[in-house]
Amino acid sequence: MKKTDKASESVVFFDVDDTLLDTSKFVETARKSAIDLMVDNGLPLDKKIAYSTLKTVIREKGSNYDKHFNVLTKSLLGEEDPMLVALGMVTYHNVKFSLLRPFPKTIDTLIYLKSQGYKLGVISNGITIKQWEKLVRLNIYQFFDEVITSEEVGYSKPRKEIYEVALKRMKADPEKSVMIGNKFLEDALGAVESGLSAILVNSHIKEHEREKIKRENLDIKILESIGEVNTVL
Repeated sequence: MKKTDKASESVVFFDVDDTLLDTSKFVETARKSAIDLMVDNGLPLDKKIAYSTLKTVIREKGSNYDKHFNVLTKSLLGEEDPMLVALGMVTYHNVKFSLLRPFPKTIDTLIYLKSQGYKLGVISNGITIKQWEKLVRLNIYQFFDEVITSEEVGYSKPRKEIYEVALKRMKADPEKSVMIGNKFLEDALGAVESGLSAILVNSHIKEHEREKIKRENLDIKILESIGEVNTVL
């Protein structure tokens, strides 16, 4: 999507995690805090080993699974320990929500886009209620007309199906729509292969991915942060 397009006819889609907020950092801190308290209250492992074991459980079950601590205690004790599970869950959620903040300039960017007449939506690989919870807790939910998740659609980015559902729900023309996210494959490549343009922010893009963008002349812009979006939209 070119900056000369009429914003009133354009839709900007956002990823949530590590695009609007630093999910990876606060989740790691919250999990470590939960493990520390569980070990202090009887989980029979060194804290570093216990955290490593939890990460193994998360890899095996997936990050959206909601009983990581149950599996952890059962694997170590032979059965679930309700007290330790509760300590882990409560500590994890308390720390996570205390650290939940949007990236700098996120709200300014959303205000700017709305002021220019853009319609805003979310396309996220995640659980619907969890993504809505983040938007509500950050008090930015009101900026978005639609929130489309992989749980709801049954397909994850970079599959075209999730982009097609999002475009249909927003009554959007893909040629006048842009996807903003932090992942090259899921957010950027998935978007352009579905007919949208894309903007990468906060991205640890690899050199071969940069070369692919240049070689194939892909409509993908790379910005340092979400606060720079106003320079291209």
